[in-house]
Amino acid sequence: MDTILQEPLRLPPGAIPDGCAAWDEEPTRAWARAEAPWWVPVRPRRWLLEQSAVFALIVAFCLLTLTDLPGYLIALLPLQVVWGVWRPEVVRFSVPVVAAALAWAVAVDGVPWPAPVCAALLLVLSVTATELRARARARQRGIALAAADGVTAVPPTADEPLRRGRLLVGFGGFVAVPALVLLGASPLWHDADDRQGAAGAGLFLLGLACSVLLSGVLGRRRALALRGAPAPVLRVLVRKDVHGDAVVFAADDTTALRPLFTVPVMTQADDGEADEEEEELDELLDGLKDEERGPLHEAVLYGTPYDGAEILLVSAAPKPGEPPLTERSTGPVRPLSERGVRRGLAREKRAARAEADYQELVEAARTLTPVPVRRWRAGRVDWLSTLLVAQWAGWVLLVVSDPGPWDATWVIVGGVAGATFIPRKLFWRVTAERTGVWLNGLRRPRHVPWEDLRSAGRVAFDVRLRVRDGDDWDLSALHWPRLQRRRGWTHPHDALAAELSAMIADPALRPTGESAEKERGRPLWPLAVILGAAWIAALVVRWLS
Repeated sequence: MDTILQEPLRLPPGAIPDGCAAWDEEPTRAWARAEAPWWVPVRPRRWLLEQSAVFALIVAFCLLTLTDLPGYLIALLPLQVVWGVWRPEVVRFSVPVVAAALAWAVAVDGVPWPAPVCAALLLVLSVTATELRARARARQRGIALAAADGVTAVPPTADEPLRRGRLLVGFGGFVAVPALVLLGASPLWHDADDRQGAAGAGLFLLGLACSVLLSGVLGRRRALALRGAPAPVLRVLVRKDVHGDAVVFAADDTTALRPLFTVPVMTQADDGEADEEEEELDELLDGLKDEERGPLHEAVLYGTPYDGAEILLVSAAPKPGEPPLTERSTGPVRPLSERGVRRGLAREKRAARAEADYQELVEAARTLTPVPVRRWRAGRVDWLSTLLVAQWAGWVLLVVSDPGPWDATWVIVGGVAGATFIPRKLFWRVTAERTGVWLNGLRRPRHVPWEDLRSAGRVAFDVRLRVRDGDDWDLSALHWPRLQRRRGWTHPHDALAAELSAMIADPALRPTGESAEKERGRPLWPLAVILGAAWIAALVVRWLS
């Protein structure tokens, strides 16, 4: 999206299959124009998958507590959203099942008319989006095959072991266990509503488990198909984005003006090499900024690129004299629409402004005078954020007045989880001393030596302190960058991250003394216990009154 003036790193001639055509600007324009409409979700990044699952869970919980829908509809309707974003292959089979379940609910269970109408609109939207996406896939696949002009080659890693899909299959099987337990135990509930709720929850979890399993199986099948026979080949340009994904451009787009698609990749290596490369990649991404893109690499693309496809890339090595890099996809190809490119460019500009503001804070922090001990703690922003998040407690007490055992279990568990969340939001403390920083928590303060601190910075609404052992520390609160820039305000969490960044980079700025035990913050579990007990007491008073 931004201009790159340097020449792309070139592949050695021996790494390019004979007759391999360059995927130039003209055929790639036709490929990009064959995309699905803008409102069809075709770029399921991990955060979108997670958010769709969480959204579906919230919708299912609301349907369970606020409506009289049967349990099977409470499970199937939110799952339709997940399948539409995540696994469109399922929609063609799920729509007839959900439609039949809806007809049964109207005819037998007497469901009132608003729910069937809304459900029918959801089904129509799902099947329409799925068909448009399938047709776009077929068009893009045909255009890419035509561009390859029948030239194929065997991928260079056809004989190496393949781990694609194993993690998803294992995780899907893990999630399926509690789902089957809920389904099997649902007849044991005495109340009919509780039996229905347990069956609906089990069916919902089972649908999520099957979605994960199907993703692993399909990904593995497509990866095996790519390795099992000669695949179409195209010459392209590629570089990495800040997430470590490969961004593919046309072979003659040397200024990187129009990215075609992104795809998550992993360098083909054995287990030991993969671990070492992953550590090196983490170190690289720690210092990689949105406006600092890596160089373009000349590459050969094995496979047929389209929405959801599996591919393999052989790209030029970053250093002269090294062998080419072979990277296989670890997720689906995600096309970039014109609208998505424009939004990405605007997002990069906002990120560049935010990074510039943050660097100003870091530079200002370099003028700090070292003190024996430096401390940060929760303030008004944290209290306001917690107040807004905790409003759901009053809503639950108001709405859920006479729950059955199933609803009561959900409310109690959610309240206890909130009781462990609120103390950490309201009473967090960071204490920096000569040897490192102390981070208070539920059980006890945690000490992290300076040499184990990798970076500090903002990620969306979170301030993240990255630690070498992977046990990072996060802090989230309300964040309003435009208003801050207009008013000249400095977010306290940004100031915390900037000062820690300066201390990590320059040991001369670090505190010179050692903190006392009382300065490190007390364990927060007693407050969590009090809040949890108060929540249960409030529920008992409300439900027995």
